[in-house]
Amino acid sequence: MQGVRKILIVDDDDALRQSLAEQLERDGEFVVTESATGLDALAAVKSERFDALLLDVGLPDIDGRELCRQIRQSAISTPILMLTAADSEGDTVQGLDAGANDYVTKPFRLNVLLARLRAHMRQSEHRDDAVFSIGPYVFQPSAKLMTDQARRKKVRLTEKETAILRYLYHAGDRAIGRATLLGEVWGYNAGVTTHTLETHVYRLRQKIERDPANAEILITEPGGYRLLP
Repeated sequence: MQGVRKILIVDDDDALRQSLAEQLERDGEFVVTESATGLDALAAVKSERFDALLLDVGLPDIDGRELCRQIRQSAISTPILMLTAADSEGDTVQGLDAGANDYVTKPFRLNVLLARLRAHMRQSEHRDDAVFSIGPYVFQPSAKLMTDQARRKKVRLTEKETAILRYLYHAGDRAIGRATLLGEVWGYNAGVTTHTLETHVYRLRQKIERDPANAEILITEPGGYRLLP
C-alpha cells in the first residue's frame, strides 16, 4: 500500500467539493485540502506540497486554465486534473495547453476519477524531479537530499541510502524484509550480507532521526524495516 497522498481540490461548488473530499478520504488513501477560489489554491500550492490537484475550470475569481498556467509558471510539476462541465475538444485542448495532465468531464464516476488520479501520480513519482514527504522531511531522490524546512536542516544522502528510502516509501505501510531490501538495493549479490544493510540503516538514522536510538521515521519490524508517515 502506498503512503497517504495529499490532494488539493479546487472548486467553488461547496457540496460537490465536500462530497468528493469525503469520498477520497474514506479509505485512508488520501488526505484532502479544499479551496473554493483560485487565489486560495495558488497560495496553498506555494506553501505546501501536494501529490495531485483537482482543479475546476469555472472558478469565481479566475479561470481554472489560467490558474493552471500560473501554477506551472511557478515551477510546480504536481499532476493537475481539470474538472469541467464542458466536454468540447477545444475546451480540452485549452486545458492541456495550460499545463493540465488530464481533463475529467462532470458528472464523473468516482472510480474513473480515481483510476486517472492514481495513474498520473504513479507517472509523477517516477519523474527525475519527483519529491516525497517522509516524516518532517521533503525527500528529493534525484538530488539525494532530505530537507526539514521547519528546522532548516538539510541531509545529504548516499546513493544506497536514497535507494533504501525510495523503496521503503513506495512500500507504504508494509514492512519490507531485509533480504528483499538487499535484493532491490544491491541486487542479488552473494557478497552482500544483511550486516551491510543494517550498517546503512544505522547511518541513515544518525542523519534523519531526532533520537537515533528511538527511531520515529525508519523503524525496525520483525524481519525488516518500515517508514512511518
